[in-house]
Amino acid sequence: MSDYLLMMVTAIFANNILLIRFLGLCPFVGVSTSQDSALGMSAAALFVNVLASSISWNVYNFLLVPLGLEYLRTVAFILVIASLVQLVEIVLQKTAPALYRALGIYLPLITTNCMIFGVAVLNIQEAHTFIETVVYAFATALGFSLALIILAGIRERFALGRVPAIMSGFPAALVSAGIMGLCFYGFMGLGQ
Repeated sequence: MSDYLLMMVTAIFANNILLIRFLGLCPFVGVSTSQDSALGMSAAALFVNVLASSISWNVYNFLLVPLGLEYLRTVAFILVIASLVQLVEIVLQKTAPALYRALGIYLPLITTNCMIFGVAVLNIQEAHTFIETVVYAFATALGFSLALIILAGIRERFALGRVPAIMSGFPAALVSAGIMGLCFYGFMGLGQ
């Protein structure tokens, strides 16, 4: 149990998928303009990340490896991720049309989000068991969500304050993300 807790803390803070491993930056910068869209993207990414990693692990270990088709890992993982994103898109469009519109182009971009794919690959490379795969996928998605929601809060505060014109918008977001990365880098010793 303590191994899973350490894995979660390490994935959320010490090896944050966005701020330390730099995976999933497109939605990080694109969707972090408001808390609502950040929360929606976080929920969608959490759902897709856990399911995609779980299904990809099973496809790899029970289909590709026994058939000697390990080299098809990338294609298989992308198909799994694309299918899940389509499912999420359909569900959001029917149940939360406002959130669906707010996420806009960034929702289909989860299909090509390198965080989702990267976590599936990292689980295979690290030879995680199925339970470790689920825990790691959940924790990396929590780390993604934490960073995304913090940046969205910072950007909302910038909108209320006076920011020099040259720094408003995207430049302020990048500087804020860099400072957040430095803060999270301080957790690097936790996982050792």
